[in-house]
Parts: sequence; structure tokens; C-alpha cells
Amino acid sequence: MIKITLRIPEELHAQLTAQADTDRRSLNSEILHLLEVALTTVAGDDESP
Repeated sequence: MIKITLRIPEELHAQLTAQADTDRRSLNSEILHLLEVALTTVAGDDESP
């Protein structure tokens, strides 16, 4: 695994933290999940350039 530092707005951090709590995930796991879902959706989109 690679460790990175990420700067995000406070409001986005609050949204991610709330969603992580709802999904019973750590903040890190929630961000990874959302990125994987987004990348899978993009990869499966036939209309992308």
C-alpha cells in the first residue's frame, strides 16, 4: 500500500466521516470504497471518451 497526504475541505471531510459512520467503515475504508465505485462506474461507461 502507498500512503498519501490528502487535503480536502472541512465540509467534504464532515460528509465523508458521516457516510463512513453510516456505513460502519473507517474514513480510510470509506474513501477507498467510494474511489473504487467511481472508477468501476467510469470503466464501465461506454460513452466516455
